[in-house]
Amino acid sequence: MPIRILPENLINQIAAGEVVERPASVVKELVENAIDAGADEIAVSLTDGGKSLITVTDNGKGMSPDDLKLAVKRHATSKLPDDNLFNIKHLGFRGEALPSIGSVSRLLIISREKGADEAWQIEVNGGKVSEVSPAAHAKGTRMEVRDLFFATPARLKFLKADTSEAAACIDVINRIAMANPQISFSLESEGRKRVRFDTCQGELFEARLKRLSEAMGAEFAQNSLQIDVSREDVRISGYISLPTLNKANSLAQYLFVNSRPVRDKMLLGALKGAYQDVLASNRYPMCALFIDIDPAYVDVNVHPAKAEVRFFDSAKVRGLLVGAIRQALSFGDKQAAETIHLEEITQKPEMPLSFAEPVSQMRPHSFMKPMPSRVPPRRMEADLPQMDALYSIRTQNPPTPEPTAQPQEVGPLGLAKAQFHNTYIISQAEDGIILIDQHAAHERITMEKLKEGLLNGKQAVSQMLLIPEVVDLSASEKEHILSQAENFAKLGLKLEAFGVSAVLVREVPALIADTDVKKLIQDLAAEIAEWGTALSLTDKLHHICATMACHGSVRAGRALNLDEMNRLLRDMEKTEHSGQCNHGRPTYVKLRLTDIEKLFDRR
Repeated sequence: MPIRILPENLINQIAAGEVVERPASVVKELVENAIDAGADEIAVSLTDGGKSLITVTDNGKGMSPDDLKLAVKRHATSKLPDDNLFNIKHLGFRGEALPSIGSVSRLLIISREKGADEAWQIEVNGGKVSEVSPAAHAKGTRMEVRDLFFATPARLKFLKADTSEAAACIDVINRIAMANPQISFSLESEGRKRVRFDTCQGELFEARLKRLSEAMGAEFAQNSLQIDVSREDVRISGYISLPTLNKANSLAQYLFVNSRPVRDKMLLGALKGAYQDVLASNRYPMCALFIDIDPAYVDVNVHPAKAEVRFFDSAKVRGLLVGAIRQALSFGDKQAAETIHLEEITQKPEMPLSFAEPVSQMRPHSFMKPMPSRVPPRRMEADLPQMDALYSIRTQNPPTPEPTAQPQEVGPLGLAKAQFHNTYIISQAEDGIILIDQHAAHERITMEKLKEGLLNGKQAVSQMLLIPEVVDLSASEKEHILSQAENFAKLGLKLEAFGVSAVLVREVPALIADTDVKKLIQDLAAEIAEWGTALSLTDKLHHICATMACHGSVRAGRALNLDEMNRLLRDMEKTEHSGQCNHGRPTYVKLRLTDIEKLFDRR
C-alpha cells in the first residue's frame, strides 16, 4: 500500500488515545483550561461516572466567536505567546485537548467573553465541527462532553464501573484543588454533591494548609511539618507528615511542579530516601510538596498527559528536597503524631463501672470505657471476691520504690512516676501525662548512637572477600554502578570493572559481611539506573544498625527504677527523631490535662 496522509478525524482519534484515557482525563484537561482562563469558581458535574455526561462550568475570561472556531482545531492555543516550549507558564499548551475530546464524544462549548453582550456556542460530534451560533450564558465557559467514546466504542470496554470512574474524577479535583487554594471547586455526581472546596483566604501557607486539611484530612494538618527552602532558581515548599503518621502505600504523596500535579520517580525516590532512617521500608509518609522552578529549567513536554517532568539539574532538586525534609524532621524529631483523640479512647459512661470482669483481663484503655457487667451486682458479699482479687494484684506487683533523692532535671517529657506491665512508663508533664514505650524509645536512642559512630568515621570498616565475587550486569547497569564506585568505597564496598558487562567485588562493609553480595550489587545497579542515586546500601547499613539497636535496647518486660526511667526520658530529649522508633511507630503518646478533665466532667 502506498504512503498516504491519514484523514483528519482519524488523526484526532489517535491523538485522543494519548490524551483521553478515561473520564478523569477529560475532567483534568477541562479544569486546567478553566484555571488557565483565570476562573476562581469551577463546578464539575458527572452522569454515569462521566461516561454519559461531563459538565465543567467556570467564570473565567471566556471566548469570542473567533476563539471558539480555533479552540476546536488541533495545535491551536493561546498559551505559548513566544512559541517557546521551554517557557511554559500555563497548565495547558499543546492545543490538543479539545479536538481530541471532540473526536471521541459529543462536545458542546458555550462561552461568553468578559464584557461581551451575548454568549456563543459550537459543537463537535465525533470530529465534525458545527458553525458558531448565539447562545444564552453568563460570563465564563461551559463545557459539555456527552457519550464519551461513542465514536470509538472499543474504548468503552476498558472503562471501569461508574463509581470507580467517578472516584478517579474526584481524585483529579482533589489534586488540582491542593495546588490552587485561591479557587473554589465543586463536583457533583448523579445529582449528589461529592466534593466542595471553598476559596481559602489568608496568607499562602495558611490558605494552603486549610485546603490540604480539607483534601487530605484534619489528621494530616495536625501532624505535619512545614517546609520552605530555596536555592538559586528552585523553591520547595509544602507540608510533610511526622513519621508516625504514615500509610501502607504512596497514594497520599502529592507532588506539584509549578502548580502542576506530577508523579515523578526521581522525586518519589528522594522522598523515600529522606525518610529512610525514621520509617519502615514498607510504610509511606504523607506529603504535599510544591516545587516552583524557572520554566527554562524543567521540561513538562515529556508525556501527553503532562504527568511526568524532566529537570535540567535533577541532582540539585533532589538534594534540596532531601535536605529540606531531613531538616524539617530534625526540628520535629522529638514530636510524635498526636493521633489519639479523646473521643477515640473514651465514651461517656451510661452506667456505673462494675468489677464483674477481673482487672487483669481488661483490654487496653478499658479503664476509660464503660465496662458492661456480665453478672449484675446483688449484694455487698457478692463483690468481696472481686475486691480480694484486686488487692492480690496490688500486693503481687508492688509500686516501684521512690529514689532517695528526687531528680531535679526536668525536660519536656516531664518526670517519670511509675512503670506498668514492665513495658510502659508514666511521666507527669506540666500540662498532662505522657505514656512512653520504653523499648521503642531506647531502640531509637541506641540506633542514633550507632549511626553517629558510623558517620564519624572517615571510612566504614570493610571485610575482604576470600574469593572476590563476580556479578554479571547489563552494560548500562555496569556503567551506572561504577559511576558511584568512589561513594561505595567510603561505605566499605569496593568494586571494579570486570570484562564487558560485569563487576568484581573485593570488599564489603563489615556490618553486612554475611549479605548476599550478588543480590546487593544487582539491586544497587537497578536502583541507580532508576533513581539516579544509591539508596539500598545505606538502607542495609541502617537496617543492620536498627537490628543491633533492637537487640541491644531495653526490652519490654524489664523492670526499671525511677532513676533509670528519668535517664531514659532525658536521653530521649537529646536524641534526634526520638518521637518515633526505627520502624516509624510512636515512642510516646501524650494525654493532655484538659482531656483528662473532660473524662470526669470537670470542664
